[in-house]
Amino acid sequence: MQFLVLAHDGTDADAPARRQRVRAEHLAAVGRLKARGNFILGGAILDAQGQMVGSAVVFEFPDRAQLDVYLARDPYVTGNVWQRIDVQPFRVADVAPLP
Repeated sequence: MQFLVLAHDGTDADAPARRQRVRAEHLAAVGRLKARGNFILGGAILDAQGQMVGSAVVFEFPDRAQLDVYLARDPYVTGNVWQRIDVQPFRVADVAPLP
């Protein structure tokens, strides 16, 4: 089952530093998920100045419980980067390219 995760960083002055501090660890974890087929796509949500303020990710897990297990261990969660996480069931459209 696919899930759309919208995760919002804190808005305090230390939020960007917390993100940068664990970013490499987060990307490594996502890389492992990609290798296992659990990460479909994702990236940073940017503010008007181009600064990272959150993340939008499409994951694939057998069920929500397994997604929640991963999220509880994600460095952006354990590093106190993501302050609000919204999860919705999702389905990536399988659209054929036009000729």
